[in-house]
This record gives sequence, structure tokens and C-alpha cells, in this order.
Amino acid sequence: MITDQPASLYAATKKAGEEIAHTYNHIYGLSLTALRFFTVYGPWGRPDMAYFFFTKDILQNKPINIYQTQDDKEVARDFTYIDDVVKGCLGAIDTAEKSTGSGGRKKAPAQLRVYNLGNTSPVSVGKLVGILENLLSVKAKKHVIRMPRNGDVPFTHANVSQAYRDFGYKPTTDLATGLRKFVRWYVSYYGIQSRVKLEIHNGKPADSA
Repeated sequence: MITDQPASLYAATKKAGEEIAHTYNHIYGLSLTALRFFTVYGPWGRPDMAYFFFTKDILQNKPINIYQTQDDKEVARDFTYIDDVVKGCLGAIDTAEKSTGSGGRKKAPAQLRVYNLGNTSPVSVGKLVGILENLLSVKAKKHVIRMPRNGDVPFTHANVSQAYRDFGYKPTTDLATGLRKFVRWYVSYYGIQSRVKLEIHNGKPADSA
């Protein structure tokens, strides 16, 4: 995927960071590996992520906003479970080379790598909400609105071929399985086990929609 023309300010800041790292690598011989994470989710995740506050708001019977594109298509993300991301990080660490610079002096070209770490299977936000509704046994109050014309992208899909080639990165957790693990943690951590399906606690699979 071409990344020289970022589609959002967020993406532009990430690209700028990679360019600065590239320059530092070139000047000082510091070996660097950049990892691009795709919508990471799971236990102990960020409360400001959609899957997290959707869970909270659905349980509290509050409305949630679900964005659609300007032409009324569903927004989709390449949701990646935390365990898969950790495996990718460890793989990158295990294959990293030593820097070639010391004391501000570069002796030879140093390793510079950029990898995508995603699940490779984009899922619509609407389907994510459907999985949460089933796991929580609560119907969400959905407010469907259109995305702003700028500032975000409607679809993400990670190409992880380079990570697979270099250190065998291969995500194995689908969204339904990952969300079941997250919800199991969430209801335990916040003490609300009685409000969700028994399947979450005994390990039986839940429906995906």
C-alpha cells in the first residue's frame, strides 16, 4: 500500500515519525524497526477505543454512534487482538540487528524496517456491535450518522506479507473470539458478570452477529 500520501492527519503524523526515524537511522547508524498496529483491542485496552466504550454504553443502556460513509456504506476496521500484536512485536525483536553506530559515528548502513501488524480481515463496525450485543445480551441503542468528509478513513486492511516473510507473523484470533475474551475480562474487572451470557464464562462460543 502506498503511504506517501496519508489520507488523514493521524496517518500523516505516523508517516512523519517514520521519516524522522529513517533520517536518524541514516545519520547515526541506529537500527530501527517501525511497527504499524491496526486497531488493537483486548483486555486492559484503551477506554477511548470504540469496542471499549461501546461495551460500556451498551451495558448502561446509552446510545452509541455508528458511522457510515458519505455514500451510506459501512465503516470497517482491521481489528487486531492484543495477543497477535504481542507475537508480532516479539518476532520483530527476535530478528532485529545491532546498530552500526557508536558515539555518534556511523560505521555502516544500519537495519531499517517497517511492518504492518494487523488481522488482515476487516470487519464492519456494525458487525462488531452485533457481536457485543450477543455477548452482553443487551440490544444497543444505535445512532447511525455519516462520517465527516475529512479526518478519517472508512476502511483499513493490513498487508502483513513482509512481517510473515521476515518473522512468521500470522494472526490467529478472529473478532468474535477476541471480543469474547475482552468481554469476559470486562465484566469480571467491573463486577457485572450477572448481566451477560453464561457462555462467556464457560468458554462456549457466541454467535458472531
